[in-house]
Amino acid sequence: MSKKDKLSTEPYKGVRDFYPEDQAFLNFLFAKTREVVERAGYVEYEASILEPSDLYKAKGADNEEMVSEQTYTFTDRGGREVTLRPEMTPTVARMVAGRRRELGFPLRWYSIPNCFRYERPQRGRLREFWQLNVDLFGSHSLAADAETIAVAYGLMMAYGARESDFVIKVGSRQAINDLARQNNLDEAQTKKFFGLLDRRAKMSEVDFDLALKELGVNKSLLSPQNVPEDIAKMIADFAEAGIGNVVYDPGVVRGFAYYTGMVFEVFDTHPDNNRAVMGGGRYDNLTALFDDEPLPGVGFAMGDEAIRLFMKVRGLLPAYTPPTRVYFAVTAPELAVRAQTLAGALRRAGVNVAVDFGERKLGDQIKAAAKHKIPWLVVVGEDELASGVFAVKNMESGAEERVAQDDLAAYFLS
Repeated sequence: MSKKDKLSTEPYKGVRDFYPEDQAFLNFLFAKTREVVERAGYVEYEASILEPSDLYKAKGADNEEMVSEQTYTFTDRGGREVTLRPEMTPTVARMVAGRRRELGFPLRWYSIPNCFRYERPQRGRLREFWQLNVDLFGSHSLAADAETIAVAYGLMMAYGARESDFVIKVGSRQAINDLARQNNLDEAQTKKFFGLLDRRAKMSEVDFDLALKELGVNKSLLSPQNVPEDIAKMIADFAEAGIGNVVYDPGVVRGFAYYTGMVFEVFDTHPDNNRAVMGGGRYDNLTALFDDEPLPGVGFAMGDEAIRLFMKVRGLLPAYTPPTRVYFAVTAPELAVRAQTLAGALRRAGVNVAVDFGERKLGDQIKAAAKHKIPWLVVVGEDELASGVFAVKNMESGAEERVAQDDLAAYFLS
């Protein structure tokens, strides 16, 4: 095969390769996320990445663009049309509806699924992504709304943020619906009104004002000072609890029509990344496609790339630390088996050890350890094996210390 016929090393457009450093961040993010949400009483669930396409088509006009333009849909060998999940909401609705008689409510569930959407890749938005979903089913309580916001706040703080690094903007679809009725907007005009508010951040204020005038809506009615009573109480309660960055924003309505009450978005305040990093809200009946018994819920979602960018602009990304703590460099190939025996004793004691096979010069083995960012190097040669004393090198400082074989495990675990 000629060079020009070789396959590209680039991944498919809009997806990512996760080299060890990238996977380490993902593992950190997932671990930190699970720690926070499980502390609040949420339990993890999962499902197949494949769903029947009808699950998404059945959501109606609200989901039409996603189904027709943004899904990876194909026909399997059995003639069934299936879709790689673009979101988790229909799946969790199906699962809860399927066992609602067996489940205890209020029900607190979360998941971190891999999702796919065929859309134009851009900063913070990719075709493949991991998305945290946190949902609380079976409660109409304002306290349930507040709990999901508090979990979102706890996540941001756990990721290393300060309160000034983000603002939680709370809106109310119910309040906007009330405004639409007060202004005698019909169904089409109301939908246009919601769409206008959802796009406001991407429009000039002049264009926004003109569009409002066309609908006959007085802009003063959208003042942040006109706070709905329930939202005002929630913000006051948060302030009393020491959370001071929750504010009312009538422009926050969220894109999906299944939201019916409180909605919120967590916004990054950094000028280089001024965007929402997570968001959600209340929905009246997520399981309506599957049964006739209303089931209220409230929840939110967060994409892995959005929060990674939040952490990156603030220098909050954790430094890469490989799981391998010690690298054995071998002075000759015939010593590799004896080095593995020595490494085995350390592994049984709880030390992660990688052993070179001595096929390269000692200097090249040391360079390999450095490339892997392994913190400790031990040279294994005839003299060291005979004496039972090994030179342990700190790869960061360059300092060396001689350690007896029987003391190696304690040395690396201290």
